[in-house]
Amino acid sequence: MDVPPVFPLFDSPQFLEEGNAAVNQHIAWLTLNRVPDAAFIYEHTMEWLLESRHSENNYKTYRSELTTFLHWCLEVEQVSPVDVSRRTMNRYVDYCLAPPRALIAYRNVAQFVVDKELGERRPNPLWRPFLGKKSDGTEQPYRLSDKALKTKMAVLSSFYAYLINEEVTERNPATMWMRHSRFGAPVAVSANLFEEDEVRVFTDLQWSYVMNTAHTLAESNPERHERTLFLVSLMYGCYLRISEVAARPGFSPVMGQFRRDPKTGIWSFYIPVSKGGKKRTVAVSRELLEALQRYRTHLGLSLLPAPGEVTPLFVRHRAAGRGRDQGLLNANLGIRQLRELLNELLAAAADAAMTDGFDQDASEMRTLTVHGIRHTGITHDINYNGRPLSHVQADAGHDSIDTTSQYLHTGKTERHESAANKRLDRLRDG
Repeated sequence: MDVPPVFPLFDSPQFLEEGNAAVNQHIAWLTLNRVPDAAFIYEHTMEWLLESRHSENNYKTYRSELTTFLHWCLEVEQVSPVDVSRRTMNRYVDYCLAPPRALIAYRNVAQFVVDKELGERRPNPLWRPFLGKKSDGTEQPYRLSDKALKTKMAVLSSFYAYLINEEVTERNPATMWMRHSRFGAPVAVSANLFEEDEVRVFTDLQWSYVMNTAHTLAESNPERHERTLFLVSLMYGCYLRISEVAARPGFSPVMGQFRRDPKTGIWSFYIPVSKGGKKRTVAVSRELLEALQRYRTHLGLSLLPAPGEVTPLFVRHRAAGRGRDQGLLNANLGIRQLRELLNELLAAAADAAMTDGFDQDASEMRTLTVHGIRHTGITHDINYNGRPLSHVQADAGHDSIDTTSQYLHTGKTERHESAANKRLDRLRDG
């Protein structure tokens, strides 16, 4: 198959979620031969792109820039985007200012075309990531304007802000580059995970509504929502990223990831692939173990998994209608499907809070994302359960305890609740 010198990675929104065999094979090759976390980064990039699918212009701009950037990272520099620094970003800018001649086209063409013989979409061998101009039919030297460069940095800064919020990385090299560039100011993108004015965790009351709603849904419709109840329990109890329990190229979560130490009898949940290709083991509480037993009983399995058990962790209830798992019933759920289940739960929980008169809490709950479940589990463990920071750091997979420390009363609501009953004079009668 003829392919362009830069492999297009992201098809149009209506085709992106279906998967593309050629792209998947290319990402798998990069993961095995160039950058170990290439598939991990690719999945996150797809998730961020899909958030802009309803704006055609934004989607096209974002995917073009991310295709160029990922090609440069994974193939030219052979470095993970999470390891890019401000100095590395300088090299990327130089690359964009003077790209190789073979990567410049002088007319717009589609990134993907239909192979009529195979009946599938494939990369267009005529596509190039850089577009030059002609004057009187003559190709002009390629030039990247300051405006176009700032747009590139704005896109990358937004992308890194997403990665920071998903705790894939802790720095935004695009924003740092802009701050120290000749432009003299960062792009207008907020990348701080713990902004003062943004609530990112559920309060005790709000989280109680989430769990109560999960139990209610499971009791009223166990066939659909016993899975939801265990999913949210696992996400909260082990502070998992959704990518750590979702199927993706090269990884399919199984029951055997729950492991019992034969010497101590202690149970843990093993995560073989996580941020930056790292692995970790998370301690499992007694209540989470009970939740696992309930879920397995519903599935008709033994109470607890046997060593090395390969039963899928979360499977679809209806056969897939499209994509690489088309027609399969028991295929593991991917990120999109798990996110939809959790979003359905969070919306129902907010509705329940609204019905009970907690209008403000309901409004706040509707602004929180699925990743807020991880933040909430960490925050509650530190601030309410009193777990040592070092223990939480290990379970959360944080590189530095400074990252874990930022969860100490990160929300204004929690700070207010802890301050509400402070006395100005403890010996004076109230």
